[in-house]
Amino acid sequence: MAIPPYKAPTRTAYDIVIVGGAVVGSSSAYWLSQALGGSASILVVERDSSYEFSSTALSTSAIRQQYSNPINVKISQFGIETIRRFPELMAPFFPNEPAPDLGFREHGYLYCCSPEGVEAAKARVELQRSLGAHTVFLEPGALKERFPWLNVDDLGGGSWGSREEGWFDSMGMLNGFRRAARGSGVEYIDNAVVGLDMADGRVAAARLATGETIWCGTLVNAAGPRAQLVAAMAGLSIPVAPYKRYSFVFSSATPIPGRMPNVIDLSGTFVRPEGELFLTGNTPQGDGPADYDDFEMHHEEFDDYIWPALWHRIPAFDALKVQTCWTGHYEYNMLDHNGIVGFHPQVTNFMFANGFSGHGLQQSPAVGRAVSELIVHGAFQTLDLSPFSYERIRRNEPFLEEAVI
Repeated sequence: MAIPPYKAPTRTAYDIVIVGGAVVGSSSAYWLSQALGGSASILVVERDSSYEFSSTALSTSAIRQQYSNPINVKISQFGIETIRRFPELMAPFFPNEPAPDLGFREHGYLYCCSPEGVEAAKARVELQRSLGAHTVFLEPGALKERFPWLNVDDLGGGSWGSREEGWFDSMGMLNGFRRAARGSGVEYIDNAVVGLDMADGRVAAARLATGETIWCGTLVNAAGPRAQLVAAMAGLSIPVAPYKRYSFVFSSATPIPGRMPNVIDLSGTFVRPEGELFLTGNTPQGDGPADYDDFEMHHEEFDDYIWPALWHRIPAFDALKVQTCWTGHYEYNMLDHNGIVGFHPQVTNFMFANGFSGHGLQQSPAVGRAVSELIVHGAFQTLDLSPFSYERIRRNEPFLEEAVI
């Protein structure tokens, strides 16, 4: 894996050091810079600013409100608000060019539901609608009428996000947050934190790959799949590891008419349109922790598992050809698939922003704002993300989310 030349920081001490400059780290930097202005020094340390192997760049870049926990629904609603307002939010930092539009494709998600899962699915829809989501439950007949290309023979129905769900430009969001943070005085460097110096139970300084020791008031762990490596430097542990996900873009000899949503099959396979092509993936066989630098592709996942599931659910997918594919990493929280956000109760200047299990991109606007609120105000000011706190990890008490892909 090629890493660009590392760069030393301009200072020896910073009020806030953020480890990881992808979308969660850059969202945190953005919200902190807007809240603090020039009153605090902020450094973002990023291993590779090409982001070639970052989870942000390799994400499928989608957002949904179809969750079973109210807080996850609300997090996504703020994410959608941010996507819609992104040109307005970024305009001050793009004075001589158009501010980025994230190209939100509002096609919705369609969760296929087994006959046995109908009541639970309807309960989730009712919860989501009570929070302002536009999810509707469709019986098999109505499902077939709206999406005639779908095989509904073994379905009890499906829940469809008719509005405010879809997919968008992941790197546009990252680059916007990053440029806005830098434009507000945040320093970014290509470098790696290789150790932490502790004093009186707190993080006193971070040691860099280039040899410098930088003193810091607060350290934010936004290291994505490498989050446990950073936690271990402070003598801490979180159940977060990289899990491989394979994405395939394919063409179909038979087109799909109409406005196709992101279809989530009973098998866990998903598929959605990408222009004239289609994007698909699944939870791979033998899913488990991977090496941090393991991005090897398993092409058989498409032939042996994904294509049969696609052909069963969408019979028009009988003649497909993979055009491109890639491997990305989920920063997987093995306890409960939900994020870990907040300070450690003993190492009180160590902040977690980790473990989003494939939801980090869509949750990054709310998470970055929450990180800023905790640092600046000492408490959440908008959405209460306390269910994501580290304390549940220590107690081994999962905060469960039923709607995990």
